Amino acid sequence: MSIAVDRRLDFVLPTELEAAEPPEARGLTRDQVRLLVSHIRDDSIAHARFIDLPDILRPGDLLVANDSATLPAALVARGRPPGPDGTEIALHLSTALVGSLWVVEPRRTEVSRGEVLSLPGSGTATLLAPYAGSRRLWVAQLDLPEPIVDYLRRWGRPIAYDYVRDRWPIEMYQTIYAREPGSAEMPSAGRAFTREILRRLDDRGIAFATITLHTGVSSLEAPEPPYAERYTVSPEAADAVEQARARGGRVVAVGTTVVRALESAADKRGRVIPSRGWTDLIITPERGVRIVDGLLTGFHEPKASHLDMLAAIAGSPHLEKAYRVALDRGYLWHEFGDLHLLLP
Repeated sequence: MSIAVDRRLDFVLPTELEAAEPPEARGLTRDQVRLLVSHIRDDSIAHARFIDLPDILRPGDLLVANDSATLPAALVARGRPPGPDGTEIALHLSTALVGSLWVVEPRRTEVSRGEVLSLPGSGTATLLAPYAGSRRLWVAQLDLPEPIVDYLRRWGRPIAYDYVRDRWPIEMYQTIYAREPGSAEMPSAGRAFTREILRRLDDRGIAFATITLHTGVSSLEAPEPPYAERYTVSPEAADAVEQARARGGRVVAVGTTVVRALESAADKRGRVIPSRGWTDLIITPERGVRIVDGLLTGFHEPKASHLDMLAAIAGSPHLEKAYRVALDRGYLWHEFGDLHLLLP
């Protein structure tokens, strides 16, 4: 497989490496997905299963995960003309703003300012303006017959892209430690964790903490930099990071969302402090990282903006080598695929 390296990794992702269904549908348990382990310091690469994670990490290390729960944020809307004869539109809810205002994505369709989309159950979405200069995202006012979480549980379904076969229930898009509903798409790096894995980590003296960052929709067709997302780093999570660093443990983020939250919560001295709000931080190799030592993540699409973050942690040459091996060895991509553990 050939990889071209410029600003971001660019490569051809074969269709057969796109995970089209959850591992459970492939006869595996969550924690049996493959795990590519790449060591940044000596450029070595090893192959394992996620179930081996407690034995790969060291006592004193800290895993930090994102406990945001996934919403069934995909709705079937109807555009002009209004009513049951209107054009059917796939509408993805992305990010809650203030009150009834949301960032939404009308999928693969042309819409206009002021357009009112009909939603199931007599709801409506009024498109007010493009969001943050995006060509695909809009600010919309939602008028719904019940609270948003209840409404989506009744009428929504999980966001899924063309590579996913069939429809899967929302439970397939939740991590076992999900707590606060708010993510448009699953913080998928943590999907492979099981209660047994958490128990074994604890037995090995490997700590586990959570932050909350509500993820917005992806930009698979037209890579864009990430936009602002809501996050919370609790006092307990901040203390866990500082304690791990004090004892010489490594801070390993479970997913790029955790890197974004922790780096956003760092003060000028490079210490994580409790914080909450919106982060528009974009992590690049030029900026670097100050808090995170390692990263557990999925495999990202060619030229995806997340690859900038991975390059900031591992360096572009190491990332190129790891992705070449992943392609050659048939690792699976996307939220139901395999995982990549980058360690210092």
